[in-house]
Amino acid sequence: MASRRGILKLIGGGVVLAAAGAGGFVALNQPSHAAREAWREAGQAAEFRRRFLSYALLAPNPHNRQPWRVRLEGEDALTLFADLNLLLPATDPFDRQILMGCGTFLELLRLAAAEEGYGAEITPFPDGAPDLDGRLDARPVARVRFVEGGASPDPLFAQVMARFTNREVYLPRDVEPEKLAALVAAGTAFGVTAQACGNDALAARLRDLTWRGHEIESLTPATMQESIDVMRIGPVEVNQHRDGLTLEGPMMGLAHLAGAVNREALADPESAAFKQGLEMFRARAASARAFVWLTNDGASRVGQIDAGRAYMRLTLEIAAQGLAVHPWSQALQEYPEIAGLYREVHELIGGGARLQMLVRVGYAKPVVHAPRRGLDTLFAA
Repeated sequence: MASRRGILKLIGGGVVLAAAGAGGFVALNQPSHAAREAWREAGQAAEFRRRFLSYALLAPNPHNRQPWRVRLEGEDALTLFADLNLLLPATDPFDRQILMGCGTFLELLRLAAAEEGYGAEITPFPDGAPDLDGRLDARPVARVRFVEGGASPDPLFAQVMARFTNREVYLPRDVEPEKLAALVAAGTAFGVTAQACGNDALAARLRDLTWRGHEIESLTPATMQESIDVMRIGPVEVNQHRDGLTLEGPMMGLAHLAGAVNREALADPESAAFKQGLEMFRARAASARAFVWLTNDGASRVGQIDAGRAYMRLTLEIAAQGLAVHPWSQALQEYPEIAGLYREVHELIGGGARLQMLVRVGYAKPVVHAPRRGLDTLFAA
């Protein structure tokens, strides 16, 4: 329920709409076209490494932080670093998810290179890796050397532009067993095992578990604030930052104009915006008809990169099968408040291994791509 002040602002917004025209308001509050420019420019760079990187930066990554920095070296190589200013210390205290985001980047880089016949020789942590219970530092995440004629194209690359993260309510349609089998095959790679379930008793338990994970993250002030800090409200903010979690569209624009949606309201568990946001995600969790999860031994930082590489392949196969995907891995995180749920989900589906990703998959109406900052922002000074 909107407050009286919010209603008055909404009425005032109606006056603005009447003056400017509802059509103009809707047009001005559509998702930012400019913020998705990197998707349209992929593959256009003249230099081959930059061309491959223009695809790699489209990879999925935690909170859309795009935590990648690159240094070109010599005529055929590059070094990848994690941007230490773009970490997620509340929800990802050991930078596991950030490294998985580096893994998705590296795998998409490899696929882009293979599309032109180049092999990509990837050396993780050439100067050593941080401890598993430590934090990332200034040492490189990987070095990559490209070898002309060293690879053949992979059919998954054709799905790069068809890949979306879709957080909306999914359609009431079960995922066919043969499609789930294809997802398992694609995600089982680099020492990572993929498993899946359809709309069965296990899926019902996972619907409940993933919802509780989202609720804990939302009701824990530090983790909720971390998300709010990277929320981009409206097309102007989205275009300015071209990263983070986007709140766009005409209805969001009207709510923002009315003062019903702002960072203060989103952080307040007693506000209508906070409560409505929770209910919105409850409906999304309830709509899940299938889940896929990835496990490995969890014994090394390289394994975290490998989990990201496997996830990249999984998401491309999801697109190939005409399905939608939404990462729902709050229960896999490592901050204190989630510890009980972490144990529960590992007992349920971990099988003695380390769960690296848990996602819902299904059929859904299309959404727009997430924004990207663009190629030039990748390069380290």
